[in-house]
Amino acid sequence: MPRRAPADDDVDGFLPLPTAVFHILVALADRDRHGYSIMQDVGARTEGKVALSAGTLYTAIRRMLEQGLIEELRDSPDPASADERRRYYGLTQLGRDVAVAEARRLSSMLEHARATKLIPRKL
Repeated sequence: MPRRAPADDDVDGFLPLPTAVFHILVALADRDRHGYSIMQDVGARTEGKVALSAGTLYTAIRRMLEQGLIEELRDSPDPASADERRRYYGLTQLGRDVAVAEARRLSSMLEHARATKLIPRKL
């Protein structure tokens, strides 16, 4: 059963994020992208360890649009792109806030693992 979106001001209510959602937010953090570009960015950033299928990507995008984490852009951010079939997505402020909160949560978890010497300080 899909998780309901928390109230807009309840950023922590979105956490923890599904892995695919976090990677999509990270991919959109530096620029607006179309779906295939998101897939390529996630694959490159993770050195191929995370490969989003089209089904996973577009299911997550649909849910993220409904939750207000991302928005579909009316115009292409790439004027050179002539492909009208491409849909471009960008982060909303809520999406950015949720991504930052998740990054901080993950960083805190990593610090706990280091503090207990589960993993070394430098990987």
